[in-house]
Amino acid sequence: MAEGIDHKELSAAAERWHQGVTGISESRQGRSDFRTLSNIPVKPLYTPLDVKDIDYLQEVGFPGEFPFARGTDPLMYRSRLWTMGMYTGLSSAKDTNRRVRQLIDQGQTGFSLAMDLPTQLGFDSDHPLAKGEVGKCGTPFCSLEDMETVLEGLPLAQMGQLRTTANAISGIALAMFKITAEKQGVDPASFSVVLQNDILKEYTVRGAYIFPPEPSVRLAVDVIEYACKVLPDWVPICVCGSHFLGAGGTAVQQTAFALADAMAYIQECLRRGMDIDVFGSRMWLLIDVEGDLFEGVANLRALRRMWAKMMRDRFGAKNPAACTARMLTFPTGRFLTAAQPLNNVARTTISLLAAVLGGAQTIHVPSYDEALGLPTEQAARVALASQQIVAYESGVTNTVDPLGGSYFVESLTNEFEARVVEYLSKIEAMGGALAAIGYMKRELADAAYKRIRAIESGDKVMVGVNRFKVDEGPNVPVFHAHPSSEEMQVERLRQLKSKRSSREVRLALRELADAAKAGANSVPATIRAVSTYATVQEICDVLRDIFGVYSPGTVSS
Repeated sequence: MAEGIDHKELSAAAERWHQGVTGISESRQGRSDFRTLSNIPVKPLYTPLDVKDIDYLQEVGFPGEFPFARGTDPLMYRSRLWTMGMYTGLSSAKDTNRRVRQLIDQGQTGFSLAMDLPTQLGFDSDHPLAKGEVGKCGTPFCSLEDMETVLEGLPLAQMGQLRTTANAISGIALAMFKITAEKQGVDPASFSVVLQNDILKEYTVRGAYIFPPEPSVRLAVDVIEYACKVLPDWVPICVCGSHFLGAGGTAVQQTAFALADAMAYIQECLRRGMDIDVFGSRMWLLIDVEGDLFEGVANLRALRRMWAKMMRDRFGAKNPAACTARMLTFPTGRFLTAAQPLNNVARTTISLLAAVLGGAQTIHVPSYDEALGLPTEQAARVALASQQIVAYESGVTNTVDPLGGSYFVESLTNEFEARVVEYLSKIEAMGGALAAIGYMKRELADAAYKRIRAIESGDKVMVGVNRFKVDEGPNVPVFHAHPSSEEMQVERLRQLKSKRSSREVRLALRELADAAKAGANSVPATIRAVSTYATVQEICDVLRDIFGVYSPGTVSS
């Protein structure tokens, strides 16, 4: 990469520089060891010597060309800005619809629907286990009626992108989006829907699973298979590294574990006889970036390169689209603090810059008040405006991959990839992602413990938490859900059940059971059940009876 440079002369000059700075104290920062958040050592200076072994054409290349390290599109943001999405889900479908309308008026080009925890676990709002959790971390979606309310009056055909966190219930979410669009007279193929549909990471981190891993992967691949045939412009899976980072892992672990999970889905698709060039081109990745600007950039660049190599060399993809890692990026909310919450605007902006400089296709910026509760309207507007300011005022979108060629960034990208490969080798030796769930859990727990200890000791500085603290309470308004929102949702569900056709529901659920028992693709029968206004829990109960319920065992040390 550093052709035309006299490396001997440069090496001598670098040595003179190092001798010149020897003895200069680095302790003014209160640090003696400089590392990224993934514990990668950082030298005081990078020169062409650090990139002299990099083959530019093979490992860096040009934007829009293999191996896509410099971006998925030739002109990137010069031709099209990233989709500015917001993660939105208030305590009722009506409130969520109102918030989305407000954000669209402010220029939002896509949004992700946050589903509450009972919905994600396949329970309706009137189930005893749902009590106290309805609408707490998102919108309750008990039936098609709730999706119809959320999407009412929205310009679906003009929206850049719709997304949802549905994993265990991804087939139901697909059905809700599709049917609601058709009822509004909108062709589902005229807009894009991104289904997270990544159940494997739930067994490692979040725990929002229902069925055992094997049938859950089958159901996830049902969605991929159906969408590739019927809804070719939809993204039927967005493999989620985000939650590995949110659980306390490092950026290296996030990328490695996401790639391991992706390989498990790819292998199951191939086992069914699906075409890698077709379904591979529809896969996306959800990757978080933290406040380490340069590691965030290196992460996205390395991941694109690794994905390209994996798809071409391991799985035989010939379609460039299948070798292109499209990324939905969240500046992670785990570093947001309840203390001095307005400081979080600076934190999220740094992570936003990392996502943009790293070349993400879709970016969501968390609101500064998310450590305190669901975002207020004002906080959500500030988060969206942060993206708009970076896009239109900062100048970082004027050229493609502006940090490409940086000695530090290229060197860090290589080192990041090497560490990810090391993790993947260990996981593959264990038999793949399903066999390595316990291992990944232990690695994440260890990383989370080290991070907490670093913050408590002050080795990791958190402004307003362990340094530069101000003695004050939360000085921003906090969102409060309507106190009777849960009761209102339960009553809404009761009224739905009283007016729908019970006979149609029973027939549709029986059809779903037959399909699941026969090993057929479950999505057509799920669509039929959702169209009768069968509830999420009624559909999941049918599948629980057939597949069982997952109960995690103890993870050995």
